[in-house]
Amino acid sequence: MVRKKVPEWMNSTMWSTAPPPPTNDDDFLRRSPSTKISSTGSNSVASRLNPAPPPSTASSVPSPSPRPRNGNNPGGSGEYGNSVGPSAEDLSRQAHLTAELSKKVINMKELRSLALQSLPDSLGIRSTVWKLLLGYLPPERSLWSMELKQKRSQYKHYKDELLTSPSEITWRLVRSKGFDNYELKSESRCMLSRSRITDEDHPLSLGKASIWNTYFQDTETIEQIDRDVKRTHPDIPFFSGESSFAHSNQESMKNILLVFAKLNQGIRYVQGMNEILAPIFYVFRNDPDEDSSSHAEADAFFCFVELLSGFRDFYCQQLDNSVVGIRSAITRLSQLVKKHDEELWRHLEITTKVNPQFYAFRWITLLLTQEFSFFDCLHIWDALLSDPEGPLESLLGICCAMLVLVRRRLIAGDFTSNMKLLQHYPTTNISHLLYVANKLRSKMLV
Repeated sequence: MVRKKVPEWMNSTMWSTAPPPPTNDDDFLRRSPSTKISSTGSNSVASRLNPAPPPSTASSVPSPSPRPRNGNNPGGSGEYGNSVGPSAEDLSRQAHLTAELSKKVINMKELRSLALQSLPDSLGIRSTVWKLLLGYLPPERSLWSMELKQKRSQYKHYKDELLTSPSEITWRLVRSKGFDNYELKSESRCMLSRSRITDEDHPLSLGKASIWNTYFQDTETIEQIDRDVKRTHPDIPFFSGESSFAHSNQESMKNILLVFAKLNQGIRYVQGMNEILAPIFYVFRNDPDEDSSSHAEADAFFCFVELLSGFRDFYCQQLDNSVVGIRSAITRLSQLVKKHDEELWRHLEITTKVNPQFYAFRWITLLLTQEFSFFDCLHIWDALLSDPEGPLESLLGICCAMLVLVRRRLIAGDFTSNMKLLQHYPTTNISHLLYVANKLRSKMLV
């Protein structure tokens, strides 16, 4: 069998980084502020990774020197923590975006092209662009006000219907049945006569129509969401801390995830969805427009639903081995690597037996939110959301580019070192990563 040669353009030093002098494990593990998703729990995307790789016993893999881009420091000033002013290129793109967003009818093709180059971290541009890219806002600006009013009202209805306590629902039913003026003794003002409590209203009812039975069944989901939201980006004050602002943001995220779970009984809540919601809610809540910021919860809910619609089958364990399941997506990534760099593919999957499930499962199901810093992920998502074919195509391309960028270290590594490298991906210049992903994709179209 003739081995497929590596394309000359891929052998250039611009595509990979040679390993630097060895460093210790602590330096390597500080590459990202994000915490990893716990693999515990029966409904975790990580818990479905099977088979699991054997434990690592070798020494650590050195990482390249950090090359942070603007916006990585959550403690800095500016909308997304920028401490460095925008470049001339950023200002030019910002002006172009502002002009495009000011048109009566947005040119979506042009907007996608601009977003693909990464959006500026200022003036709430990302908030508006993401809403357009996710289909939450129509291209016609004249329709925005009506659409927003309708969707926000719909979300309020969802909350009233799905998040109201059973005791409150019971009293609403009592009042709706005309018992508003029912005479009760003052000492039993909050108690209903036994004759007026129906089966579905009784707290101990096991009937399917019982609101109390449903409430108790939801308890486990509510507790899981609460745990996950509280540990979402603990290093970023927006999500964590004792401030009333952080607590308010946590409550909004819990509401969104619980409403989603109740409306999507086939999937409900899967551990890790909090990580996908976080960038959307963060961007919308930080919109400098007061009206947009105050309705961030409702807007984020619908955009979260829209984004997840393209990946929802990945969260359904029964579909894991189907053509729409997560294993199919991982297989597509493997085929993509083989097409672009057969030598790398052969070394990983045949020589060193690195099953792509061991690293790509998390990359894909969590949309790379655990592989890079939170603020770098915002720029990666600009590219994901701008793809007219859907986020999955860009996601697989970026995953392939991630492997290509460290190919020399992977080719030189064994199973243990390669697993450590791919499960703790090194700090990378995001603009360069997206450039490589786009280059790989353009090669496929030739």
